[in-house]
Amino acid sequence: MLKKVIVTGLGACLAGGLLFGTNAASYMKTAYRGVTSSVEQSVPIEFQIERASNMVADLTPEIRNSMHVIAKEEIELDQLNERIAASEETAEKSKSEIMRLQSDLQDGGNVFSYASRSYSREEVKADLCRRFERHKVSDETLAHLTSMRDARAKNLDAARQKLTAMISAQQKLETDITNLQAKRKLVEVAQASSDVVFDDSQLARAKELITDIRTRLDVAAKLANADTNYAAEIPLDAADSQDVSEQVAAYFGDQQPAKPESRVLTASIELE
Repeated sequence: MLKKVIVTGLGACLAGGLLFGTNAASYMKTAYRGVTSSVEQSVPIEFQIERASNMVADLTPEIRNSMHVIAKEEIELDQLNERIAASEETAEKSKSEIMRLQSDLQDGGNVFSYASRSYSREEVKADLCRRFERHKVSDETLAHLTSMRDARAKNLDAARQKLTAMISAQQKLETDITNLQAKRKLVEVAQASSDVVFDDSQLARAKELITDIRTRLDVAAKLANADTNYAAEIPLDAADSQDVSEQVAAYFGDQQPAKPESRVLTASIELE
């Protein structure tokens, strides 16, 4: 089965190379992006919001782990500071003792008394050499501890800033998701309350039914009125024959056109 899949894939690649030549890779890449975009667009918004919410929630374990690491580093840094403080105190005491022995040797004496015991110049000088070598090693160790303390403190500050940024970003994302959920619900309400005209809408069907009922009632009322006004009746009296002049006079009432003034022509005969 695997061999068949491999052969089929190679055949498809070969066919694409023959059809598109050197542009085959570009065509395949564009097609892949188109398919990916189509798939993403087909995913419901509710699922995408839930997915984003889960991704934000997955940040919580990482934040808690960072908080644990920071807390542990803070404790270790405190311990390191205590160690450095103790080393500085020891170094200060060692320096004071070295300076005392050096001062005694510079006085030029041959016998020195310390803690009720006497020591020769050679013994004091040898002890000074040993103390000085230990002090230099202690100073190097103290410098190393101080440098390490400074580096860890700097890293700790960076970790704290990163943790603060992560917490702030998570809170912002949670707020954004809450707003998206509220907006989605508002869109659903708006879609449900809008004046839709689709045939499969319950609202549209109800409006269509009411309009049909109103039309049928109007038609029935009109037919009933027609039956009342235009039903055939049996004539009981003969139709009166009336002159057209009387009909015109009855139609227009007593309104009669004004008669023009008659002119009387008087012929005058002149008698010669």
